[in-house]
Amino acid sequence: MNIYSYIIRRLLYVIPVLLGVCLIIFILFNVLSPDPTLIMLGKHASKTQMMELRAELKLDRPWFIQYIDIVRSTFTFDFGRSWSTKQEISEMIKNGAIPSLTVTLPAFLVSFVLSISISLFVSFYRGKIIDRSIVFVCVALMSISSLAYILYGQMFFAFQLGWFEISGYESGFPDFIPYVLLPILIWVVLSVGPDVRFYRTIILDEVYQDYVRTARAKGLAESTIMFKHVLKNAMVSIITYVVIRIPFLILGSLLIESFFSIPGLGGIILNAINSSDFPVLKAMTVLSALAYIIFSVITDVLYTIVDPRVRLK
Repeated sequence: MNIYSYIIRRLLYVIPVLLGVCLIIFILFNVLSPDPTLIMLGKHASKTQMMELRAELKLDRPWFIQYIDIVRSTFTFDFGRSWSTKQEISEMIKNGAIPSLTVTLPAFLVSFVLSISISLFVSFYRGKIIDRSIVFVCVALMSISSLAYILYGQMFFAFQLGWFEISGYESGFPDFIPYVLLPILIWVVLSVGPDVRFYRTIILDEVYQDYVRTARAKGLAESTIMFKHVLKNAMVSIITYVVIRIPFLILGSLLIESFFSIPGLGGIILNAINSSDFPVLKAMTVLSALAYIIFSVITDVLYTIVDPRVRLK
């Protein structure tokens, strides 16, 4: 199948999937969730106050109309206003995306390159003491809570040594750089452990394949085998792991942004949860679903680029 025809067909599939996502969101937030007016006004609110607030929030309309509103906002990206801040939600997302990406994107790229490099290195020395030591370190890093990294990093590296800013954020390049260095470092430390274990596993799966033994029998150098053959054949699994994680980069990190006072999407989501700001939560849920669908299509297309044996159907 032509790659452009495949992309168009997959994008057409997005429409019914988004309709289903909208239905799930509607059921979660409009049917199964507690009455938001009771949450916002408190348990001592009168019925009159609750009815007035329901009318103001347009929650007194039929459920079908409320579902149509969610569908309309999904396809127009007009999510209305936040209940708590009264700001345009689209504007809030636009303003929060850049601070989030200044942390998540460099952290993701650094951790990816570092993890792949370490995985190739330990796979080259598989079974030896250096391999076992690095795997042990990875497991140890994974065993420590992310909260411990954040608190210790702020206390020791930022407060006591003064190497980094403790918290805060300045807009504009390069003003934001001092504020994102420590969050990026913590993100990398948190990511390297599980990433190295995953990449090492899929690389070792390829190392023991017949084509590797054939390459060694032909006298190819081990470094050539690892980079030219093993890594290339492992790229399908690596692409799946990497590309599916990209939508979560856009949404930011709840803990890191919260503790470092970075005004990103993670903070927006956390504030919306704390204030029961359903329109913001609906918007972020829709955007995460849409991003996941789009990057799933990108993943399938990349398969054909790295592995000619893969055919789009």
